Amino acid sequence: MSETSTKNNITTISVKLVEKSKRKLGVTDYATLTKDKIMKQIPGVRARAAATSISGGANEPIQFIVQGADYVKVQETAAMILQTIHRTPGTADAKYSIDDPRQEVQIKLDREKMATLGLSVSDVGIVLRTSLNGNDDSKYSEGSNEYKIRIGIDNFDRTKSDDVSMLTFVNKKGELIELKQFAEIRYGLGPSALERTDRISSITVKSNVIGRPSGTVGSEISTAIAGKIPSGVTIKPGGMMEQQSSAFGSLGFAFLAAIVLIYLIMVILYNSLTDPLIVLFSIPLSLIGAFLALALTMNTLNIFSIIGLIVLIGLVAKNAILLVDFTNKIRKDEGLSTFRALIEAGKDRMRPILMTTFAMIFGMMPIALGSGDGAEMKNGMGWVIIGGLASSMILTLVVVPVVYYIFDRIGYKARVRSRKRLVKKVLARQLEASIA
Repeated sequence: MSETSTKNNITTISVKLVEKSKRKLGVTDYATLTKDKIMKQIPGVRARAAATSISGGANEPIQFIVQGADYVKVQETAAMILQTIHRTPGTADAKYSIDDPRQEVQIKLDREKMATLGLSVSDVGIVLRTSLNGNDDSKYSEGSNEYKIRIGIDNFDRTKSDDVSMLTFVNKKGELIELKQFAEIRYGLGPSALERTDRISSITVKSNVIGRPSGTVGSEISTAIAGKIPSGVTIKPGGMMEQQSSAFGSLGFAFLAAIVLIYLIMVILYNSLTDPLIVLFSIPLSLIGAFLALALTMNTLNIFSIIGLIVLIGLVAKNAILLVDFTNKIRKDEGLSTFRALIEAGKDRMRPILMTTFAMIFGMMPIALGSGDGAEMKNGMGWVIIGGLASSMILTLVVVPVVYYIFDRIGYKARVRSRKRLVKKVLARQLEASIA
């Protein structure tokens, strides 16, 4: 356990857990229990808990970056998103990226009165900054020592708005003018820090997720705030949401590219456009088992699961290839009908299909059943491949022969119609020749 303190009223405690095999609960569960106990035992304390990564950095999975030129609208929109997050099941420890607002003296200048009194905004700004924030550009030297001199108003003279309103300024005529003559001074709440993203004022709303997939929670929040964003304010995802969106888009493109490449390669090998289409029907059959396996094992569709789907495309296609290739072979060599050839292919190819499928399923078991540190991230990939192979093994033996038979019948009918048209043309020509 280590303890650090960045501010007088904030303390960060880092706790390193023992190995996963020596504890019963997950990291998120322990973080939640610790937070609840601290808040119950110490009244008035606000606690937040976050599970950190192996590298030690905590990164909330839900992040919405609110940007806009009008900071008031940005604050209102961020507050609306924060309330939406609080209402969404599965969220915890929702907060802003900046600290809570602090009390401050707010000065609103009246430019018309300033122009009448002969004051400029730049001159007033310099005086206010020096008075309230101080200026340490001046230095005092004594012998070999040099000391900084800080010029400013004493804290006692700037704690009240009435004291600040009595600050004096010299106009171009040399007259002394008090701040209250051309400005409105009041106390209010203001941001403790100003945050910018892409050089635009912004506030990031963050939240942890407990008990639900972060992608599902993020989608629900995005749907809830859709249509409620004022003009001039933009919302974009950050953190893990941005990474998932980018990664899912790239992996989705890779998934489609894999299907297209497999089809083109089989077109070249089969020298046919229809046989590869029949083989590709095995892919949706595998997706049924893949998603069913994810649901039954309570795993989510993450980056590793999508990688498993891409790998699955090449694995499940081989079952259909075995059936289609053997059917074409015995139709050509033995002259069997399509129906009879499909029956014989199913009988003959069932054993190699079962052998190769079960070999791959048992080969993926260590990944699917792994329980070491970080294994839960890769379990989904193993279950996707196992579920896809199992459903493809069962359904391919039924669906692919049916699809093959339908395509063959469609081709047969097309050939018959073409033959009939050819016969009609020949008869028409013979009739014309006999009449002539």
